[in-house]
Amino acid sequence: MKLDILAFGAHPDDVELAAGGVMAKEAAAGRKTGIVDLTRGELGSRGTAETRDKEALISSQILGLQIRTNLKFRDGFFLNDEAHQLEVVKMLRKYRPDIVLCNARSDRHPDHGKAGDLVSVACFLAGLVKVETYMDGHQQEPWRPAAVYHYIQDRYLIPDVVVDISEFMDVKMNSIMAFSSQFYNPDIQGPVTPISTPEFLNFLNARSIDFGRQAGVEFAEGFTVERYPGVKSLFDLL
Repeated sequence: MKLDILAFGAHPDDVELAAGGVMAKEAAAGRKTGIVDLTRGELGSRGTAETRDKEALISSQILGLQIRTNLKFRDGFFLNDEAHQLEVVKMLRKYRPDIVLCNARSDRHPDHGKAGDLVSVACFLAGLVKVETYMDGHQQEPWRPAAVYHYIQDRYLIPDVVVDISEFMDVKMNSIMAFSSQFYNPDIQGPVTPISTPEFLNFLNARSIDFGRQAGVEFAEGFTVERYPGVKSLFDLL
């Protein structure tokens, strides 16, 4: 299946937290969307890999995804090396997305920056004819996405572009709360983490309001770009 947009996350819920609104919006517009989680988040202080698998399935249904898969890299210990790059290349060549979303290049959690760089390198390698990968016994054809955008996570970064998600903010938050083991839920006991408090949910709302204000809309998500998109006229940006 060819996808229009494929998002990668170091952990299940990374995409929901920073780009869930965009994923929901594009799916509602009829575009084919998917998520590839690099790890199962097994080192998380709350929940288990198994519970997060189930939560990711629920969230996928909320976002209207066509596919979601997990590469099962080692949480905390995966590397930006040839072996991991080739596994990401296989996903890119399998789903042939026009747009790729991936983790911030720098963030509080070291896996995030590592994942952002890993996916970026893989997007380049996936277009090289002499990089050979195989799936189901067949050699894959090269494919390079037209654009790679890094979503903004815990650390504030100045976005290069913001996307209006005002009509999909509720869907975004519902997809996040599908990960009930991770975020504030008075009915679930567990250690307090930086993301398990009510204040963190307030932060997510405020971040979306802040990005939205820059574009004159209610809520937005922000992204940084590796290669600036060109337009034929400044009026194309209106």
